[in-house]
Amino acid sequence: METILFSIIRTVAAFITLLFVSRLMGRKSISQITFFDFAVAITLGSITANISLGTNMTFASGITVLLTFCALGLIAGIVHISSFRLRKLINSEPVVIISNGEIIKKNMKKIRLTLDDLTSLLREKNYFNINDVNYAILENDGKLSVLPKASKKPLTPSDVQQNPPEAGLTKDIIIDGVVLYENLNSTNLTEEWLFNELNNNGICNAKEVFYAALDTSGKLYISKGNKKTERHGEYGIE
Repeated sequence: METILFSIIRTVAAFITLLFVSRLMGRKSISQITFFDFAVAITLGSITANISLGTNMTFASGITVLLTFCALGLIAGIVHISSFRLRKLINSEPVVIISNGEIIKKNMKKIRLTLDDLTSLLREKNYFNINDVNYAILENDGKLSVLPKASKKPLTPSDVQQNPPEAGLTKDIIIDGVVLYENLNSTNLTEEWLFNELNNNGICNAKEVFYAALDTSGKLYISKGNKKTERHGEYGIE
């Protein structure tokens, strides 16, 4: 019992220390971490495990540490949802990097984000010129949210005062030569209409169709499926 209790205390201390150190290390999404960041993260995990288990590791202490870490993870998740202050303490908050077109140097230093990092993140959002950006915010998960300047925003139908119809879901009509009559009937179209469409595309039998689907505009997409055997290197470098 003494071993189990001691293991729980060590694990809680290691977990809190890991959270603290992770906050100090800053924020980056998994796709953005460098090899050095990856090596540091693995090392931190290994050190945390060693602190939790100690030198005299037994089966009981190992199981205790594992269960304690799981419990702490669940508790942290519940706290993250229920308490705004603790969520802010554990997970920090979004940081404004660019405001009104101006880079906030103080905030970049605070989160240890270099200008190279910033320009790289902007390029991932298809902004190759910082001058095109009005606001940029680094989120808690390390991803960058960008609001471009008004003159650089993509044109939308509302900008030209058009109201295109909302797109709906495509309905499968034929799959592998089998007509899905339930889907066909739900479109208020008849079997006669379907076979007329097939005939217009030079298809005499539904079994010739690998896939057919109807979009919301009433257009039928038809594919017989490519049964040709691939020649070596035809579709890519191998």
